Amino acid sequence: MPDQALLDDLRLAHVLADQADAITLARFKASDLQVTAKPDLTPVTDADTAVEDALRTSLSRTRPRDAVHGEERPDSGWGPRRWVIDPIDGTANFVRGVPVWATLISLMVGDEVVAGVVSAPALARRWWASKGGGAFTGRSLLQGVPCRVSGVGQIEDASLSYSSIGGWIEAGRGQQFVDLLRDCWRTRAYGDFWSYMLLAEGTVDLAAEPELALHDMAAVSIVVTEAGGRFTSLDGKDGPHGPGAIATNSLLHDEVVERLSLEAE
Repeated sequence: MPDQALLDDLRLAHVLADQADAITLARFKASDLQVTAKPDLTPVTDADTAVEDALRTSLSRTRPRDAVHGEERPDSGWGPRRWVIDPIDGTANFVRGVPVWATLISLMVGDEVVAGVVSAPALARRWWASKGGGAFTGRSLLQGVPCRVSGVGQIEDASLSYSSIGGWIEAGRGQQFVDLLRDCWRTRAYGDFWSYMLLAEGTVDLAAEPELALHDMAAVSIVVTEAGGRFTSLDGKDGPHGPGAIATNSLLHDEVVERLSLEAE
């Protein structure tokens, strides 16, 4: 069981998620939604920046000694405790009116994620986890159902979720990924946070993406691992530190890492 201080941090993460949900739902499908392109040509909306600004303000009051790392604003603070925020994971979906997007909130101590919340209000779903406390899904902290990964042990029986094939080609692992797709029982591009939450629930057996940042991975990684799965870089290093991510039900992990390695072709 997590200690009381960590439970307090997890409760705060839920409060922050409530705050984010109120902002994002109010702007979802808004006729006056403002969308611009960042230097990397990915979209950012006024909802993204509004959520991150609001959560940073809340953290400055409730955890003034903690550092904050977010997707849209410069890092603030310094120290071993760091909150990691992705205000809207799946901004492209948000812009197009697709309800598969979420706010990702996590707390890291050093390089380790110790608590995380993934909130997808348009789906009326939320997932959360804390170190040693397990992973759960539900509408609120008091109404959670435990998450557990699947027991599938063979690639030919596995369901794989991904975001796109293009990134794998750019990463020089395109043929390896296509071969893996062909050998799996079922493949679907659920994408973004959704792939990893389905994995944690046991309805998907493996998920992988070649290009991710810390804010994309931190919150989802602890939900996966506390549900009994593994979350590593493409090269098999545990944690949300990249490059990219491979997440599985643990049973399939070593084989998937080997098959997607640069030496596998």
